[in-house]
Amino acid sequence: MTTENRTLPALAAGPIEMPSAILSWSEDFARDTVWNEHSHPFHELLWNERGASTAVVGPRVWTITPALGLWMPAGTLHSGSATAGTWCRAGFFGFGAMSSISSTPVGVEITPLLRLLLERLADTELSSGSRAVTEAMVFDVLTPSSRELLVQMPVSDLLRPIADAVRSDPGDQRTLAHWASHLGVSARTITRAFNVETGTSFARWVAAVRAQHAVELLGRGWEIDAVAEEVGYRSASAFGVAFRRTTGLTPGAFRAR
Repeated sequence: MTTENRTLPALAAGPIEMPSAILSWSEDFARDTVWNEHSHPFHELLWNERGASTAVVGPRVWTITPALGLWMPAGTLHSGSATAGTWCRAGFFGFGAMSSISSTPVGVEITPLLRLLLERLADTELSSGSRAVTEAMVFDVLTPSSRELLVQMPVSDLLRPIADAVRSDPGDQRTLAHWASHLGVSARTITRAFNVETGTSFARWVAAVRAQHAVELLGRGWEIDAVAEEVGYRSASAFGVAFRRTTGLTPGAFRAR
């Protein structure tokens, strides 16, 4: 299956004419799709009805799911991708209609209430009065979340081989000591570099990459036992503990519906 490449412009943040304060967008992707680096004049709330997609801002990579969305402030350069079978949704928030909930991209938990409100706004037959009330409720409940599926990619020549290996195979079992020996440096050097470049330890960074990959597989309908083995855990229980520690949620929260 070929990948579809889509090109969008880089636009600065600013007011544009919109029929309402929040516009809804939805697309069910039949093919793997990739977006170039671009930006919008409006704020975006990205989430999925089904499957997992990614958004990339500089060295930061977020995974977007039905449970965890992403707030993208207007004017923020970002690229993205969605695999075939993913049903992506978004709300476009007019610049000036509300203050951005964050000056930088931030996770948003898609609670049952927020989901219902967003789905209501997607109804093209909604009256103007009902739309205004629903939009006001979205503005009221929309808040940043400490839960997000975020990986900060290291950029140095030292850490790049590690990052590439783990990203291509999240089940990679090589330890910090192995990588230190392979790269001809001390384990302390690698540990220090990971803390500086990613803000976390080698072990926590690997756990985050594994969680992102696991979410994609869970969204495709994989069984939890199979996902655990694929991303390098010896048992589903060990995977569940690590996954909850990383995401704050259970693997079952991301299973395809």
